[in-house]
Amino acid sequence: MAAAARSLLGDSSAGDSRLHDVSRECLFAEAASVAAEDVSQIRTKVVLLGKVQESEEVLNALETIQEMEVPLMKAKESTPNSKLGHQFVRSLVKLEIELPFVKSETVEDFENENSEFGTVFVLEEFDSQPYDTLRKISTRILGPPVILRCARKGEPLPFTLRPLYCTCMLNLVLCFTGFKKEKLLTLVTMAHHMGATIRKEYTGKITHLVAHSTQSDKFRAAVSMGTPIMKAEWIFKAWEKRNEIDFHVADEAFRNEFKVPPFQDCVLTFLGFSKEELGSMEEMTEMQGGRHLPDVDETCTHLVIEDSIRQLPFEPSKKIFVVKQEWFWGSIQMDARAGESMYLYEESGSPTLKTPVSMLSLNTPNSTRKRRRLRDTLAQFTRETDNFSPFPPCKRPSAETSVSLGSLLDVSNTPDSCGETPKSSLKASKRYAAVPAKPSARWQVAMELYQTESNYVDILTTIIQIFKVPLEKEGQLGGPILAQEEIKTIFGSIPDILEVHTKIKSDLEEIILNWSENHSIGGIIQNYSKDLMKTYPPFVNFFEMSKDTIGKCVKQKPRFHAFLKINQAKPECGRQSLAELLIRPVQRLPSVVLLLNGTVNL
Repeated sequence: MAAAARSLLGDSSAGDSRLHDVSRECLFAEAASVAAEDVSQIRTKVVLLGKVQESEEVLNALETIQEMEVPLMKAKESTPNSKLGHQFVRSLVKLEIELPFVKSETVEDFENENSEFGTVFVLEEFDSQPYDTLRKISTRILGPPVILRCARKGEPLPFTLRPLYCTCMLNLVLCFTGFKKEKLLTLVTMAHHMGATIRKEYTGKITHLVAHSTQSDKFRAAVSMGTPIMKAEWIFKAWEKRNEIDFHVADEAFRNEFKVPPFQDCVLTFLGFSKEELGSMEEMTEMQGGRHLPDVDETCTHLVIEDSIRQLPFEPSKKIFVVKQEWFWGSIQMDARAGESMYLYEESGSPTLKTPVSMLSLNTPNSTRKRRRLRDTLAQFTRETDNFSPFPPCKRPSAETSVSLGSLLDVSNTPDSCGETPKSSLKASKRYAAVPAKPSARWQVAMELYQTESNYVDILTTIIQIFKVPLEKEGQLGGPILAQEEIKTIFGSIPDILEVHTKIKSDLEEIILNWSENHSIGGIIQNYSKDLMKTYPPFVNFFEMSKDTIGKCVKQKPRFHAFLKINQAKPECGRQSLAELLIRPVQRLPSVVLLLNGTVNL
């Protein structure tokens, strides 16, 4: 018994590989060339033990199953350290099942039978004395759900070296971490009975990690690989549902019910947050499996710091992770506890202060040279227009400063903002030459329209690059944050609107660079009137639905809530929410009309 326990607790891949890791097509292809005498001695039969022989459903199912898979074995040569050679599956053959089926109340009649895997025993009780006896003589054991499934799918009875009660874990490869030996033995046994393969070490083949602890290397590896991390209850509950033929443990709704939450084993304390935000984060902590404390004590595992805090009011214990708030929201977004090393808090002024790094950040184009050129242009405009400048002051967005449309000008994330060339520098020189000595009112309106158009294009680009693209990205840690239908409802025709306004901005830039009082400013907008009429109504008419979808998803999907929190804090967004950014298309055309009306009497 002890030896059997050690076998179960170890890596089961050696035994399971005969079924899972070897191509069944190859096995059957080789079987085609097997001599007839190799199979003529194999007797195939199905033996029903105990209560199952009274099941009309099982008996009817067996009537429809014509064949079973039978292995042809080959002995390995003995090694110097072994007394007996080992056998392995050379090939599988499909043989017709002999009738009638054998019904028996006991297994004594079969204890000395040399079936060569040609006999399949079917029984309901996998924790009974007959089952233990059959295990000792290494026979094939199947549960009633396997029979019913094969009949429904028109498949032969499968060959497996381990007792198989049902197939609700078929094709899954599990690894365990943090469990005591006795409980681990129970879990491994159940998983094997449901068709799973067990690996002792975590590898790239693992489909699910079953974890009792969040502190192990296996847990960290699973998080980094995006492998679902499950509670032990996932296996226990699956075993309860083992008689449901159509049930599979990988079904998303069932699996999500038993995933290890991000803050399991975590006790959090928050520092520097408003009362409203603190209440929301504490509620979210409980929803995600953690606990929270008003003050740090010896049980606290994490101290979460608000972004505006520059110095800590006390020296926390070295045992506590002191992390930025991005760790909190990042863990929820990934649906797994994020690695703390990437989010450690550093006090301002510390010589070891690190550049913030986030595995969730999106690399958007950013050009220091272009920002410098824009500031130089502002200075030139100011000097040459008698202190008149249609541009607002360039200030870096901060937590303390409200952000207007104009203040986004110095954080450009448009596609052409990266990779400045000498040619673009010449273009900047042309801009200086195009500034009139005494700017007219028409020039000022044109400049204001160009400035607001540039800001608007930046905002639309931010919406797409910071929000839409990451939400649509395949292979997200923890799975998709939103369904495709929800993404489409929220963003609508924003990409089409951006495409039109990028062209309008380019045309406005050309007339500014080559200014003439005869230029028709309104003519540019008129040239794109058909495109504007095509792209705007689908978004504006359904904006309320877009806003409602955001609100609903924030309440119902914590990962989306966390995603918005992370991105709202980025400089590109100027601390504006997605809903605040999405209202810009609703406001844009009326503001353009007002500007153009100003040119009528000029």
